[in-house]
Amino acid sequence: MDSLEKQLICPICLEMFTKPVVILPCQHNLCRKCANDIFQSSNPYLPTRGGTVASGGRFRCPSCRHEVVLDRHGVYGLQRNLLVENIIDMYKQEYISRPSPEQKVDQLMCEVHEDEKINIYCLTCGVPTCSMCKVFGAHKDCEVAPLNSIYQTQKTELSDRIAMMVGNNDRIQGIISQLEETCRSIEENGRRQKSKVCEKFDHLYAIMEDRKREMNVKMNAEQEEKLNYIRRLTRKYGDHLESMTKIMETGIQTLEEPEMAVFLQNTKLLLQKIAEASNTSHLERVERGYENMDHYSVSFKREGRALRNIDFARDDDEEEEDEDEVGVDADGRAGQTASGEVDSLNEALPPLLPPQPLSTCRTATSS
Repeated sequence: MDSLEKQLICPICLEMFTKPVVILPCQHNLCRKCANDIFQSSNPYLPTRGGTVASGGRFRCPSCRHEVVLDRHGVYGLQRNLLVENIIDMYKQEYISRPSPEQKVDQLMCEVHEDEKINIYCLTCGVPTCSMCKVFGAHKDCEVAPLNSIYQTQKTELSDRIAMMVGNNDRIQGIISQLEETCRSIEENGRRQKSKVCEKFDHLYAIMEDRKREMNVKMNAEQEEKLNYIRRLTRKYGDHLESMTKIMETGIQTLEEPEMAVFLQNTKLLLQKIAEASNTSHLERVERGYENMDHYSVSFKREGRALRNIDFARDDDEEEEDEDEVGVDADGRAGQTASGEVDSLNEALPPLLPPQPLSTCRTATSS
């Protein structure tokens, strides 16, 4: 019977269930009054009527923390557990009908008057004591009250405080759930915004890579044109040198001619060839500084300052999502983009320096 009695104890008031007994959706049982107390503490702002919440709401089961959702009838909409009520009635009848064995109840005895049981409560000192202490002892000038009345009062107060703590725990659990949801939202928003920022930087990298490739193409074009011109000029000078070498060898052979008539016959034509070979006016000469490529130098001081000042947009700033595409004109020069930080990257490069012939630079002297 003791184990049965433990199953009939309400987890709120810690007493045997008081009818009517209601069964929750989680199959746990409560006194209807205790269920109503928990519901009111969990929903302090809902309108009440006659001490009972008149509209739907929710609270948590004190045994398993399962959330109980009520309709507009409140706790009166919960189903009564008639089986438990019948078991309580049967238990009480069996308990009353059977002879009560003498139970030895351990009762506290007064420490001063060892033969006196503690049967009163000192309201002034806030401690239980015995009658002798009230009459002759330390509590003779104190206000006292019967022990059972104070017991019932404090037991009721403790039950109410426990019910209030259950309601507070529900509210705290709700706040924890909201905080956890906020954490998830912060993580998701952070991932989304970091992805957007990375996309912006990748777009900026792509613009710079495009401009670097275009500028390298222009530098390579002028470099190749200058190299081809110098190579052609080198071949011309080489051919001229080879021709002069042959004439010089012919002249040396002529000097060794012993016959004067033959010598004079060959000398006239040879001198004419030497004069023509010594004239280099038809050969082009490279202008001073022609090998220089310094006009392709760039400076990114302004752009560097702009890049170092990149920061997050303020709420009142309108972020420009559309950017002008880079256009190419008929001369093959890249047009300027609308990006303010990389304007100088899109400036037109200087034109190629064409090779200058010797006749336009300076007059060659005949040797």
